[in-house]
Amino acid sequence: MTSSQPERPPRPNLAFRQLRGRRSPAEFAALVRRAAREIGERVSCDARYIGRVEAGEIRCPNYAYERVFLHMFPGRTLTDLGFAPRSAVRGRAARTTAETAPAPRVPGESRGAAEPYESRETHGSRDRRDARERGPRAPHQLYEPHEPFAKDPLNHEESDVLRRAFMTGGGATVAAATLAPLGLTTGATAAERPLRRAGTSEAAALEEAVRRIRLLDDRHGADGLYRRAAAPLRAAYELLDAGATRQTTADRLHAGAGELAISVGWLAHDSGRFDDARSHYAEALATARMTGDTALEAHAFCNTAFLARDAGRPREAVRAAQAAQRAAQPLGSDRLMSLLALREAGGWAGLADRTGCAQALARAHALFERGRSDADPEWMSFYGEAELEGLEAQCWSTLGDWRRASRHARRAARLQDPHFTRNIALYTAELADDLAREGRPDEAAEAGLRVLALLDQVQSSRIQTMLAGTARVLLPHRRASGVSEFLDRHASVPRRV
Repeated sequence: MTSSQPERPPRPNLAFRQLRGRRSPAEFAALVRRAAREIGERVSCDARYIGRVEAGEIRCPNYAYERVFLHMFPGRTLTDLGFAPRSAVRGRAARTTAETAPAPRVPGESRGAAEPYESRETHGSRDRRDARERGPRAPHQLYEPHEPFAKDPLNHEESDVLRRAFMTGGGATVAAATLAPLGLTTGATAAERPLRRAGTSEAAALEEAVRRIRLLDDRHGADGLYRRAAAPLRAAYELLDAGATRQTTADRLHAGAGELAISVGWLAHDSGRFDDARSHYAEALATARMTGDTALEAHAFCNTAFLARDAGRPREAVRAAQAAQRAAQPLGSDRLMSLLALREAGGWAGLADRTGCAQALARAHALFERGRSDADPEWMSFYGEAELEGLEAQCWSTLGDWRRASRHARRAARLQDPHFTRNIALYTAELADDLAREGRPDEAAEAGLRVLALLDQVQSSRIQTMLAGTARVLLPHRRASGVSEFLDRHASVPRRV
């Protein structure tokens, strides 16, 4: 049955938006959860919920959220917070049993916290209608906003939430908790695809999706993220297929889709899915070639070179790195050229060409010393002195110069920003392997134990493969100090499927 009253577009809740101030929706959601704990409530508030409130889609919160909001802003009423009186939104239209069925409750959440909100439609019916009418969703439904206030205590709480989810449920739980807001429609037939073309909001959402995946990878590694990140990639190419309102927006969408393909390819690469990674990198390269995007082309070739080196195709690694340098030359970024020289050095090391490797390493250092510039791509945020040392360590390790390799690996682990948890584990695993092969089993075991202590935060098949190799080298040295403990703890670590 249809209501006799016409549909009314939601009115933005400007009062609630003003209360949020300069905090991002994710930061404000963390504040809501904290306030709930103070009064014994449990709500699963996230950035999307805050966005729905501010957009006016939630005209009146349920009772659990009402108690939390009134606790946060004592002396104010729901009306003061921009909500409609509960009496004004109750019983306006008949609902079927299916429409009014309670939403699934999050384990441990307060009763009523996940009930349908007091609005004209339930979540399910509204979302299904939106998917039919809009197709791709608004940007706040792609990913929670990037964390702009690094020193804000709420950011630390968000990190704690991710860390607890990772420790209790693994990388898949983290991915579900942080990538779930994507929600783009995928797999639609041609007749079902949206008629509305993508605009700047979709382009911005796609760019934010790339940043969020990179952030999660830096913290936790790739294994738990890869399968979750594949759906956003499919959605991104559906946006391209729908078209864009302007050419500048189309260019942003192509660049964003290409960067997302590279990010997903890297997740496949780091989790040992080399064929999948090669396919994603090739997709990004094709996108770059179609649009004449030399920056995207250089990035795609850069990752292709790294993959070729790890996959045992060193000559391809050299050629891909050289192609990347040709594409990157007009961009004017010395740091990018430095990284690409390191990719070439890795290929030469795989070919056992010590001279070619040393020359490429020298170029990498000289270019790195020129410093950063505005021309440096955003995706290169990981590339600092620690990464330079770590990649050089890998080159010397491939050449069998274990002493030099361990020196650079130790320096890399010491210099790495604590934010990049995965890289700390990677460099320390490299150090452990180099020390073991150099004939220093006690120091190798000590480094290996440090890596094992990080595996509750990091899931990377590459790191686990390195540790397995180190364990094999240390087996004959079980009587050395610490080696037995390392081997026993390593054997007890569950292997990721």
